Amino acid sequence: MLPSALIITPGQLTRRAELYHQLAQLTAAGLPILNSLEQISRHPPSSAFRAPLRIIHQEITGGSTFIEAVGRSGRWLPQFDLALLEAGEHSGRLDACFHVLADYYTDRARMARQMISDLAYPVFLFHFAIFILPFADFFSSGNWQLYLLKTIGVVIPFYFAFAAIIYAAQSKHGETWRSLVERLLHPIPLLGSGRRALALGRLAMALDALLNAGVSIVNAWELAAKVSGSPALRRAVLAWKPNVLAGQTPAEALSASGVFPDLFENQYHSGEVSGKL
Repeated sequence: MLPSALIITPGQLTRRAELYHQLAQLTAAGLPILNSLEQISRHPPSSAFRAPLRIIHQEITGGSTFIEAVGRSGRWLPQFDLALLEAGEHSGRLDACFHVLADYYTDRARMARQMISDLAYPVFLFHFAIFILPFADFFSSGNWQLYLLKTIGVVIPFYFAFAAIIYAAQSKHGETWRSLVERLLHPIPLLGSGRRALALGRLAMALDALLNAGVSIVNAWELAAKVSGSPALRRAVLAWKPNVLAGQTPAEALSASGVFPDLFENQYHSGEVSGKL
């Protein structure tokens, strides 16, 4: 399932986007949610979706609301999805929320593919250098043990370190642990700045989806900050929440926090003033 996966692949994100796309199409065409769920559960985009969809169908048949049924179907949906679906049910715009979620996961899959594409060439060069440079010594000496030590002996620790970083940065760990990892990665060239840019991109994408679904601005910011995966962004948003509830605009709170880039602050302020966030 997506929330518990060690690495979320573009394929997983695409299958989740397809699930919401099918739900959006069927409900927008006027098909009741029960019939939509039954139809998709027969041939879901992923076999992992079949059991939860059937549980939701059974719960609704038994008298539960859609969001209650989703809550009883297991922990297969992120909190972000649940918030959007709840907003859609309350506003009577479930089909619109399905469409927003489909676009959201399509964009996430595109971003993931782009990141993999951008990393492919540097990774290739790294492996090429590791295996080619010691080859001249191996060709002249024939000492394959030394060659393996200089190649596999370098690559395997690199793989372990990479896996450890991915595991350490996962959202299932506590806030304290993730904050520590974020602080450690912050000063590292490329990795630190890339991680910050990715977190900000996720926040902006989530904020757009939540606001389009009719979620209130305060709740949208709080959920988007959580989805970003950055404890620093989440702490900043939670810190300004009382001020926003007291009357301060999010743009003013955003500027006062000092956490967000100037470009992001300026764009958000322009959107807030024009009413086109």
